[in-house]
Amino acid sequence: MNIVKSVNGEEINLSNTGIFYNQYNVRAKEVAQNVAESLNRHKIEAKIYTTDEFTPDITMAIVLGGDGTILKASRYYAPYKTPILGINLGRLGFLSQAKSSQADKAIEYIIKGEFKTEDRLMLTALDGKLNALNDIVIKGESFSRTSRLYVHINDNIVCDYLADGLIISTPTGSTAYTLSAGGPILSPVLDAIVIVPICPHTMNARPIVIPSDEVVKVTSCENKPLLKISADGQNTLDLGVDDNIEIRKSEYKAKLILLNLEKNSFYSVLKEKLHWGLSWKC
Repeated sequence: MNIVKSVNGEEINLSNTGIFYNQYNVRAKEVAQNVAESLNRHKIEAKIYTTDEFTPDITMAIVLGGDGTILKASRYYAPYKTPILGINLGRLGFLSQAKSSQADKAIEYIIKGEFKTEDRLMLTALDGKLNALNDIVIKGESFSRTSRLYVHINDNIVCDYLADGLIISTPTGSTAYTLSAGGPILSPVLDAIVIVPICPHTMNARPIVIPSDEVVKVTSCENKPLLKISADGQNTLDLGVDDNIEIRKSEYKAKLILLNLEKNSFYSVLKEKLHWGLSWKC
């Protein structure tokens, strides 16, 4: 058996590795074949699938694509506690650990055990119908009008927002839609939830950071009963005024593989992806 141990002591069985590629990316299949060949050189057999062919019968998932592809894989594999290695074929690639040109090097890091696993907080809504690694977003049915959304935390009314919508985000999602809406950036290892209004119509509407074990409930005004709710911007449902919109910490966590590549820490990635620079040398 091909067992490797991470630097934080977790063992991963590589003998049943699945390589999943986004079939809508023109380069993805070729990269998937290169990754499989790299694994074969280390005497590890791997099967190649598209991201429409997720299967529970694997012990590690190598996911090729952008952040959206990795989000999709994370939602599927979180209940199985399957570790995921992301290789970026998209734009930002906050969730990936290597570029396609670094695929061979990434495999070497895995073989040598020069990696760690990190469990990431996920959210669930509507009694498990929706699950998210990044965020749950609530908006009115009409995208041309604002909505009045009432936020309750642990059954206590906290505030109401007149806004285009509301984002309830994990720390992982704080660098996604939440960031664009003016929310704070949180380290992904924090155990917290962020609530951010989208384009609020009042200056005193501010993001809120709360402990992850608190329950967020959202209700709407009676004259605007229909809402839309989405998970990670990929799964969307229509809601009525009587639907119970509760968002809470999921019982499952996404298990991501983090490589010890140079400049691969969360803060280095922030600087690179957001193009943060210094105006002086120190």
